[in-house]
Amino acid sequence: MRWWTTCVALTSLIPYTLLPSYGFSLPQQLEARQNDYPSGSLLHDCVLTRLPVDYPGQHTLPTLELIQKLNATNGTFLPLEEIQGDIMIGMRKPKEIFFFYSIQNPRKFKSVLAKLIYPHITTTAQMVCTTCTQPSAMLNVAWTSQGLRKLGVLDDLGDPYFAMGQLNDAAALGDTDPSTTWAPGLYANKTDGAFLIAARDWEPIDTLLNQMKNWLGDAIVETHSNRGAVRPGDAAGKEHFGWLDGFIQPAVAGFATSTYPGQQLLLPGTLLTKEIGDPRRAARPAWTKWGSFMAYRQLQELVPEFDDYLMQEAALIQDSSRSVRERADLLGARMFGRWKSGTPLDLAPERDDPSIGPNLMLNNNFDFNHPAPFDINSNQSYCPFSAHIRKIRPRADQGNTNLKNQMIRASIPYGEELSDDEINSKKTATERGVAFVTYQSDLGSGFHFQQAEWANNVNIPTGKSDPTPGFDPIVGQNNGKPLVVSGIDYTDLNHDLTFMSFVVSKGGDYFFSPSMSAILHKIAA
Repeated sequence: MRWWTTCVALTSLIPYTLLPSYGFSLPQQLEARQNDYPSGSLLHDCVLTRLPVDYPGQHTLPTLELIQKLNATNGTFLPLEEIQGDIMIGMRKPKEIFFFYSIQNPRKFKSVLAKLIYPHITTTAQMVCTTCTQPSAMLNVAWTSQGLRKLGVLDDLGDPYFAMGQLNDAAALGDTDPSTTWAPGLYANKTDGAFLIAARDWEPIDTLLNQMKNWLGDAIVETHSNRGAVRPGDAAGKEHFGWLDGFIQPAVAGFATSTYPGQQLLLPGTLLTKEIGDPRRAARPAWTKWGSFMAYRQLQELVPEFDDYLMQEAALIQDSSRSVRERADLLGARMFGRWKSGTPLDLAPERDDPSIGPNLMLNNNFDFNHPAPFDINSNQSYCPFSAHIRKIRPRADQGNTNLKNQMIRASIPYGEELSDDEINSKKTATERGVAFVTYQSDLGSGFHFQQAEWANNVNIPTGKSDPTPGFDPIVGQNNGKPLVVSGIDYTDLNHDLTFMSFVVSKGGDYFFSPSMSAILHKIAA
């Protein structure tokens, strides 16, 4: 089946009156994509299987049919055919490549983008449609501030962090000297744009990427790339430290058809620019509607060093009721705020209950508070004030009022599994970690805020009996200096732990992921 034929079938389900109006209709967009579609290209043929994958403990994605029914009932509407697929879905990709490039020939780039690349870009509507075929590889596109300028887009998008780029934000993010720690291609700060290509297997990813590189020729030069993949076997859904991931994902009004206990429901403008809830909605150009700012961070995880540190600290703890391994597991759980199974400490503070982690009705159903005489400002017996999940989502510590500071995560592990030599030597030999990706309408409220104002702020959460809970022990950064963290040692809550961060930023950048209309009629025009 031809890709554009599939899209016509899909979008015909959406009421025409609800489609965006930029002076051109969705049928005109589809006609342009159909006429310009290159014959013999990879995505002429589509696969019947859905790309988004559900991992244990993560909420199931809504279907297009359910979303349309909800919108018709309550009057809300998000044009899913306008929104790029990774923005709303997040963290559901078996394999993905991040390909970063510098634009050398803007005129040629714009022509190829409009005529050849644009038809391959995957929308949210495609990703959640159960009655439609899908492309064998999912493509999303985004540009840095300097990349947009090269393409002749000079508008102020209303986000100062996007305008400055991540390299100029590195000190505030707590990074160690980028000249010594960042990947060379990211430190060079010459990236203009990114191609995000995801699929179940590498072959369609490589085929599409090579096809686009051939089309573009000397119009671009690669600056950096990174390949991510879901870990194999029982490790699927876990990052390299071994923790099941993805529980904190919020729901978005107009997309989510239901929420689970403890799951936040965000206004669409928390994620999408120019939508209701966007804190800078009035300042944005009209064409930015239904776009999103993407933060990319390549976060190396020093796995054998982390495991060794936990075992060393566990050996010092006097606790005859647990083996050294069990003490280490509890220390790690207190750093993360969850057991490796995903079970939150707030529901199982002493020992893991693996039945809770994958249970959608339980794994987010907590807020760090408990019935009296429990005091949320002094009691760390359940979850330390400094635990990772408490630092980046304070819940009842801030009266559950931090909706504006949330974001969609679309991350994926990268790098090989631990080798026997690394396990035995307790030292990293091959880089591995998380290709950390977030989407938000405002970087200063989303990613930058969570990293600089929460994870790196030793006084968060505030109002506690210990006024300095310390850094986030997992993602906290202190500009190359040691992290000081309190409340982790369950036998002595006043015993501060001091260690170098086991997560090292290898660099990144800030991008804007426009709507489909904006790509064709603004970026490529």
